[in-house]
Amino acid sequence: MARFVGKRLLISRLNVLLNQKRTGYIVLVPEIGEEPGVKNPLLREDGFPEFNNVTIENCVAYVGHQALDLEKSVQNIEGQLIENNNEIEDIFGELINPIEKEVIPLETTWGLAKTIYMANSTLMPTKSYLSIHNRAFKATTMRFNSLPIFTAVKKALVTKNFTEEQTRVLEKYILETKLNGVCLLTKDRQVLNEILNKLSNLKKSYGERVNTSIKQFKHYIHDSKSMKEFPPHLLQTMADNQEQPTKGPWKVTLHPYVYKAFLEYCPNHDLRWNIWQAETRKASGYYDKNSNNSIALEEIRGLRQDQAKLLGYKNYAEMSMETKMLGSVDDVEKMLASLLERAKPAQEEEINNLVDFAESNGFKHKFEIYDISYWKRKQLLEQFDFDDEQIRDYFSTTKVLDGMFALSEQLFKIKIHERGDVVAWNEDVKVFDVFDINDSREPIGAFYIDLYRREDLKMSIHENSGWMIGIRNRSSVYKSKPLAALIFNFSKPLYGKPSLLNLQEIQKLFFEFGQTLQHLLTKANYSDVSGLSNISWDMVETSGNLMTHLLFEATTLKMISCHYSTKDELTDSQIKAIQQSKMHLSAFDLCEEIYLSTLDLELHKTREFWLDIVKSLYPKHFVFDLDKKYAYPCSFSPIFAGEWGAAYFSHLHARLIAADVHSAFEEARKLGKEEVLKVGKRYRDTFMGLGGACDQKQAFRKFRGRDPSPKALLKTIKNSPMTK
Repeated sequence: MARFVGKRLLISRLNVLLNQKRTGYIVLVPEIGEEPGVKNPLLREDGFPEFNNVTIENCVAYVGHQALDLEKSVQNIEGQLIENNNEIEDIFGELINPIEKEVIPLETTWGLAKTIYMANSTLMPTKSYLSIHNRAFKATTMRFNSLPIFTAVKKALVTKNFTEEQTRVLEKYILETKLNGVCLLTKDRQVLNEILNKLSNLKKSYGERVNTSIKQFKHYIHDSKSMKEFPPHLLQTMADNQEQPTKGPWKVTLHPYVYKAFLEYCPNHDLRWNIWQAETRKASGYYDKNSNNSIALEEIRGLRQDQAKLLGYKNYAEMSMETKMLGSVDDVEKMLASLLERAKPAQEEEINNLVDFAESNGFKHKFEIYDISYWKRKQLLEQFDFDDEQIRDYFSTTKVLDGMFALSEQLFKIKIHERGDVVAWNEDVKVFDVFDINDSREPIGAFYIDLYRREDLKMSIHENSGWMIGIRNRSSVYKSKPLAALIFNFSKPLYGKPSLLNLQEIQKLFFEFGQTLQHLLTKANYSDVSGLSNISWDMVETSGNLMTHLLFEATTLKMISCHYSTKDELTDSQIKAIQQSKMHLSAFDLCEEIYLSTLDLELHKTREFWLDIVKSLYPKHFVFDLDKKYAYPCSFSPIFAGEWGAAYFSHLHARLIAADVHSAFEEARKLGKEEVLKVGKRYRDTFMGLGGACDQKQAFRKFRGRDPSPKALLKTIKNSPMTK
């Protein structure tokens, strides 16, 4: 999920980066600044950004002027439509294309500001970026808040014939406008705007309370025995004095990277409980009544239900289905129930096996859910000889990148070449052109990649965080090529030792690069359906998840690895251990995802109190007892501070689709390399090429020849009945 749980650190700050399809903003319009010259100083003649000239002042000035140009264009079109009784002869030539020509340059400047904000917060502070973001958002969504444009588009769809891509563009206009409430009576629109403004404020305060709870919790450990199994880099991260990481004391916080690592390496059952209960009770008022989100989440739920009913939906969950491939709450529930039916028995077997292992190694407490991470690591080490920290030595950043690029070139018929004539925001940043293998004259797109951590400069939610930012979409109308930026927080080379990645970091790199390929390899002609735009929410992470499936294939692991010092290759037993680590406790992990998806759906279907919903659902999904003070919904930020309300299942559905897609590669591999390459080309031509320009159900059928099946996902569960 996807694809979005565990990401904290200024939730409101992160949300504006990841989600552009939002309504109900309080817009802070920046000063436009001096009239810029004819040539945009932010772009070179070849379309690449002039990052030497990307300043707050330039971004504010150009966003302001480009926003005004777009708004004037929309207003002129509205005026002409009103004069002509909403009749238009050429809907694309007179309406869609002129707007697109104004949208692309604005979104490019917006993308540049977003990239700098993520990569160097001193050059683009939060307050400055938010003003740019809000101004750009207001202007780009103006076209979806116009009744004359809505009416003209609707008439055109009924009376004229269009290509599939053009139809998707027009349908997007209609759906966006409908969800913005433009078709409501004036009185109802006012009510909707009040609801959206209240929601915006409540979501912001919800996120702030979660952040406050995270910052407030600190637990110091003075006993070195409790830290004896921690790897050196974790000791240094947690040490009160980082210059003496082995002496302590060590500080445990609820920042996701520290919290997750602590549960994995701490041998003390009671200490694990202390940190786990703090995590699952944060922002619930058990420690600080001022940070209690219980009332806020109920208010958010109520307002969302009011919003949905005002727009003509039974509930908010039903409204959410408008942008999902599954299309109905019933279909989502059937998918979740089908997966749970097979995953729950497998979970019971997994946990029983883990408990037996723990007890055979001297564990004398009642085994609880917060004991899983520690004993999972120990079991992987003993039974499969898998140690994530030792595996690092085989995965230097350079080797992983080269192998990942080579794999992508083989499967998707592309060539990736580094550029040397482009200046980026930091000397470590590299720039790559992407070419079609059959045409090396002009690149089809390009991307920046910024790999290494820069303390106090980059946004850092936890050590393994990473993002793909779509700076510019492909557009035949504007003649623009797609451009993206990949930003990570990996360790830099140090003392002659290269940057080394653990398995989680490699998965993150592969996932984000898969999303980048989806952005770059589009064949769409219109920005509104190009790349990741207009792809159903529950399909948008498919390419990222597919790349992580490909990562665990033996041939891929060999391509991206060798010991940084000895140059030894991974042995067959090491490769098998890495593959086993993916499946280890996979049924428990799947049940947890199903639980969170079901919880989110129920919270947005009913008015029942959140705690009652939790009490009903928890025992259906886990083999553990529900803690009496469990309050996870009070810190479930993706759905209450972010945009994933009634949509959290999308991460799981995208995983299901990606597993099914990957099974086509596995089937082809039995027939030979040429068949695998055919599948790769077919995937590029369908999912990647068509993107949002094609209905996602149809895209899947064009690729697979049938509807999706959960069988491939369930085969990743080691003890699933499906695999026996």
